[in-house]
Amino acid sequence: MVSEDIAIAERIARRVLESGGRTFYVGGYVRDLLMGKEIKDVDIEVHGLGAQKLREILGEMGRVLTIGESFGIFKLEEHDVDIALPRYEKATGRGHKDFEVFVDPFAGTYEASRRRDFTVNALMQDVLTGEIVDHFGGMADLKKGVLRHVNDESFPEDPLRVLRGAQFASRFGFSIAPETMELSRRISLDSLSRERVEGEMKKALLKSDSPSVFFNVLREMDQLDRWFPELRALIGVEQNSEFHGEGDVWNHTLLVLDMGVHFRDMLPNSYEFMLSCLCHDLGKAVATQTIDGKIHAYEHEVKGVPIAERLIKRLTGDKQVLRYVLNMVRLHMKPNTVSAYRSKIKVTNRMFDESVDPVGLICLATADGLGSISKYPFYSHEEFLYERLRVYKEYMSRPHVTGIDLINKGFVPGPEFSRMLEYSHKLRLAGIDKEEALKQTVRYGNQLLKKEGKEICYEDSTD
Repeated sequence: MVSEDIAIAERIARRVLESGGRTFYVGGYVRDLLMGKEIKDVDIEVHGLGAQKLREILGEMGRVLTIGESFGIFKLEEHDVDIALPRYEKATGRGHKDFEVFVDPFAGTYEASRRRDFTVNALMQDVLTGEIVDHFGGMADLKKGVLRHVNDESFPEDPLRVLRGAQFASRFGFSIAPETMELSRRISLDSLSRERVEGEMKKALLKSDSPSVFFNVLREMDQLDRWFPELRALIGVEQNSEFHGEGDVWNHTLLVLDMGVHFRDMLPNSYEFMLSCLCHDLGKAVATQTIDGKIHAYEHEVKGVPIAERLIKRLTGDKQVLRYVLNMVRLHMKPNTVSAYRSKIKVTNRMFDESVDPVGLICLATADGLGSISKYPFYSHEEFLYERLRVYKEYMSRPHVTGIDLINKGFVPGPEFSRMLEYSHKLRLAGIDKEEALKQTVRYGNQLLKKEGKEICYEDSTD
């Protein structure tokens, strides 16, 4: 679709030129093109024509969709091209919506690019001639791999730019100019919505080969406290150097996060998985203690659950994301533990049964091991765990006791009925065949009824 979008952009540019205007590729399109990266979004800006004339030209090519006419932004149906007129904003408050927007088709390329966040994003390219317009040294910064803000006055007006800087640094391997770093330290992030914060973090987690850079940049900017205090609390929390030569829990967490990238794209819940890598050891901030001269973090996986819950709820209201992350945090120690002790099948079956994503859990445990610099060679437990996962799935495919089976035996749905189903499920995990499991479950159910003073089921012929 990108080639079709470029074709329509060129068609628009030719008509604009005939009417006395000029059309430029802008923003991430130019940056990614010059970096040799895959182009996914095509954005163009039309100069020298009013909104009405531009709408007329677009109308010749298809149905015009107005996605922000007051902002001078249009689209064409069936084409994924953002078509904009030059504009500039003036802050009227602290919120991200507190802006007054002025559309000025005749402002010129300097003023149009001056409103951009970073010099590498302020580059423009003539759609028809390919000429690069660079008013702020973006080409030089792109070659050096430097993120530098365009304007001292406008940059702080949108605090999201602090997070965007960290996100770009993470995705593209850019450093941040000292003056931009200093300015970013002085910008409050209080007015940002959680949706915008999560959006930038999500790009770093899913699009970067080194998502740790996102959080390290925020740390360098002293910008962790408002949105990521639970991560900030990991800085300086010591670990047993025998198993964690990488240093404190902060270093370990970010190593695990980067190791998680190796598994990210193979998992359907890639975002939730990466968040689990980020949150897996949050409990060490409260569980770490020194006993007999050795550092331990007993039960950090359990103590980390409410801490992870606070962090995730601050960033998103998605209950599925929350459920996934908390489940992974609670279970993340188990795979390597059961593997080390070569636990029985019923133990690994219970572990996988508790997990919202057994494959993701194995991947998290592996990333956790790879993110630790130990004096002992790392031994991957993947082969053992995947074999046990195969066994679990085979057990789950066998015939098993159902609610209908219990009703046919004369039991009535209720509190005891639910407990009977839980009991039969444990027998299923232990590999008990259905016939024997049904007998044991009926016997268990009658014991429950008898204890409550209720009439037992005559089908229990074993008594």
